[in-house]
Order: sequence, then structure tokens, then C-alpha cells
Amino acid sequence: MIRSRSGPGIVWGLALALGAPVPLAAQTTTYEQLQAFSGVLSQVRANYVDSVDVGRLVQASIRGMLSSLDPHSRYVTREDFDLHVRWDRGDLAEPGLSLERSDGAAIVLDVQTGGPAAQAGVQPGDRIVRVNDSSVVGLDPNAVEARLLGDKGTRLRITFERGSVVDPDTFAVTVKRALLDHRVVTAPRMVDPLTGYVRLQRFTPPAPKQLSEAVRKLRGMGAKQLVLDLRGNPGGDLQAMIEIASEFLPDGSEVLHTEGRKTSTLPRAVTHGAGEFTALPLIVLMNAGSASASEMLAGTLQDHDRALILGRRSFGKALMQSALPLANGDVVWLTTARVVTPSGRIIQRRYTGLGTDEYLALAGRGGAPEDTLAVYRTDHGRPVRGGGGVAPDVTRPLGAEIPVWFSVASERGYAMAVADSVAATLSPAAPARTAWLADSAAWDTRLVTPFLAQVRERLGARAECSPALRARIGRLLAARAAFTRWGSDAEEDLLLGTDADVRAALPLFPRLPELLAGSGVAP
Repeated sequence: MIRSRSGPGIVWGLALALGAPVPLAAQTTTYEQLQAFSGVLSQVRANYVDSVDVGRLVQASIRGMLSSLDPHSRYVTREDFDLHVRWDRGDLAEPGLSLERSDGAAIVLDVQTGGPAAQAGVQPGDRIVRVNDSSVVGLDPNAVEARLLGDKGTRLRITFERGSVVDPDTFAVTVKRALLDHRVVTAPRMVDPLTGYVRLQRFTPPAPKQLSEAVRKLRGMGAKQLVLDLRGNPGGDLQAMIEIASEFLPDGSEVLHTEGRKTSTLPRAVTHGAGEFTALPLIVLMNAGSASASEMLAGTLQDHDRALILGRRSFGKALMQSALPLANGDVVWLTTARVVTPSGRIIQRRYTGLGTDEYLALAGRGGAPEDTLAVYRTDHGRPVRGGGGVAPDVTRPLGAEIPVWFSVASERGYAMAVADSVAATLSPAAPARTAWLADSAAWDTRLVTPFLAQVRERLGARAECSPALRARIGRLLAARAAFTRWGSDAEEDLLLGTDADVRAALPLFPRLPELLAGSGVAP
């Protein structure tokens, strides 16, 4: 029966020659399915062309099983779990990256300001393909994040791809791991005499207290209105989100409820007592990197007409995961419910029938038409829709994309050298600081022009720049010069003062009552 030609016949002949049974009917019971799995594993161990690691095969089977459920259920080994626990305690250093999966690679969701990766020119959207000498393509982002952790000062070389998946630009950076501040709320800052600004980077158990302290400090600085920045916030602890929402909502407001197979998954979350900041005018910034708890918070505040949402459509994830421990110390993060906003919206994008990479590639886009047809109403009657993230009340355009040659030049020190040489010529006096933070013309002539000349000469890159890209590069280089001359406060002041989304929010505050009542038309 074994045929000499290639094709299906040789497989069939070998199967009969080995005496393997040919299934005649579909297996139906769980016991029979487990028997089938055990049989396949036994055949692989006995007959596969190379020796096999059974533990690796079983883990791959578990991961495949979980990924077939939804894109967010996952399996975490005890070793990786312990590394993240040590990182939470502040025992391990890092490059300052938050990751998500995309196109078979770990994609950079957020870059921590001032961290080693930010200084090397890494940008959100970059895809990690190697860590030191090991490929990480196909690994879960949490496993990749674990590989990025280590002792303070140790060197780490990370290879990235940027741009098209079909024809990407590839570059590598070498960074030193650093012990970064685990505070998830940035230092409160005043944008103008009336407006406070604070960024929430992740939802963790300490986040509600940190955010409340920051808003109180802003009030003490004279803030009468608040910009809350959730851009790039990947989510986190659901209870932290509920506590934060409660601070901005009146007594008896629903924050969220869940729908799942088990009705006891999570009781309906309702505020008990008025929040401390119920009357504070609020604009929330959001983008495609705002995921999970951050878009749930935005959706809840939008449903209650409590805040104007400005920016770009959020990621589209509103599933609740529970960490379920296994006997061997490993952990299964399993989706146990869908989260529903007060108006009844399910903002989770559809994932049935989509591969994980295909699903993640749709981040920040609207959901399937059949999922977005239903219209829900906010407390004041404004129409909102679900099925594909949270759509902002005021949509802002994307900024100019940073090209790969900028990151290569930054990693080689060209950007830092130009910025630091200009910083050395600036006076340390306060008037010079004030003038520099507003002098965009000087940023272009003194920073961008010589930087581009170095890039073209040393890298051989054409380094073509649109006006928007020149402006963005000038902003980044000017911020570096400000940091070198006057410190981190000057850097933050420059970045915040030139943030296009923040500047677009300021003139909307006087119109908030009419916009949130549905009687005004947002630009």
C-alpha cells in the first residue's frame, strides 16, 4: 500500500502500515475528545521525526485552546507570573514599554515618557521581533514583557519593525534597563490659569488614590476644569476603574454591569454617595491605544453626559478577565464576562471568526455593521453606539508618523547630540526657559535643520519631511533640549504646551453644558 510517488496516497499508506485507526465517526463526548488528544500526543512522542519536549507541546495546546475562545484569554507560566510580581514590587528594571499583540508580534502600545525606550526613539506601533539574540515572533506580549525585565543597568538589545508588515523597516536599539517610577498618574500640571491636566497611564489598585490626590492638588493650584488623559492607557484593574468613575459621578449612578454565563460574575456597580469631583467640568482624551478599563471609564462618563470625549476611537475591548490559578502555580487569565455601559452598550468589537492578528489589526476602528446598528441614548438623549470601541464626541486627526530613520538616528545619539549642544547655549535663567518653550521657529532652525543634515550625511537616508513631520521632530528635540538645560519639569511643560489634542480641548470648556446636553454641534 505504500506508494513511491508523492501525494496523499503515501500518507494514507503509512497510516495503514502503522496500524493507526482511521476515524469513522465524529467524536462527541468530552472523554472521547480527551482520549483523542492523548492519542495524538502518544503518536507524536513515539513517531515524530525529532525528539519532542512534551511539556512544550502541552503548553502550546493550552494556549491554542484559549486563543480559540477569544483574543484575550491567555496562559501565564509561574515563572513569568513571578517576574511580573517582582516588577510590581519594584525589584526589577525595564525599558519602559507596554505591549499588545499584532501581526504575530508584540506591538508597542505605549512608551513611558523619559524611559530608556523613549530616549532611544521607540514609538507606539513598533513591533518587537527580537530580544537580544532570541526571536519573540508569535510569543504572547506578556511573555515578551517578562523578557524585557532584569537588573538595573543591564543592557538590552531590542530589534523592531516599523511600517508595513509586508515590507517593514527594521532597526535595533540598545538600552539600559532602569528602575522607573511605578506611579500611574503623572504629576498634575496647569495648562492655563483655569485648566488642570493629569494623565492616567494604567489602572492599578493605587490609581484611584493617586488620581484623587492629583486632582485635589490641581484644585489647590487654581484649576476650575480638568483634562483627563487616557491616551495609550491599556486598562488594568476593573475595581480601580469603578472607584475612579465614582469620584466623578453623583449618588446612585450606574458605573457598569456585566453579562456572562454565570450571573454571579460581578454585581451591578452603582455609586454610593456623590463623588468628590462631581461638579468639575471634564474633558477626557482618548485614542486607539485606550483599551479595556480606560474605554469603559470613557464610555460610562459619556453615557452619563459627565465628560466630553475628545480624540480618536478607542481600542474596542470590554471583556472581564479573571486570574484562575492552577495546581502547578501557572495562571489562566480567562474571559468570564462582557462589560456593559450604563446605556446598554457592549463596546467590545466582534472577534468570532477572526484570527487574533486580524482582530487586533482592527483596533480603533468601528465594529461590524450589524453590531453598530443599535442606537443607545445618554442621560441627556445624545445618540451613541456600541460594537466597536467608544467613538469620541470630538474626533481629532492622527499626527505625523515618526519614520524609522528618526529612531535609528536617535539610537545612535544624533538627536541627543544636537539637542544637548543647543541646550548648552541656552541661559539657565527663567526668562530664557519661557522663551524657549514657545519658540517653535528656533526649534526648526537650530535643531531640525542640523539634525536632518546629520541623518542624510551619516545614515545616507533621504530624510524627507512634510511640514507636520518637521514640526513633530522639532517638538521632540526641543523637549530634549529643555530637559538637558532646565530639567524634567521644563520638558513636560513643553510637551504639554504643544499637545494638539490638549490645545483643541481648551476652547470647548465654555461650551460643555450645551455640547453635553446635545444642543450644540461639536467641531
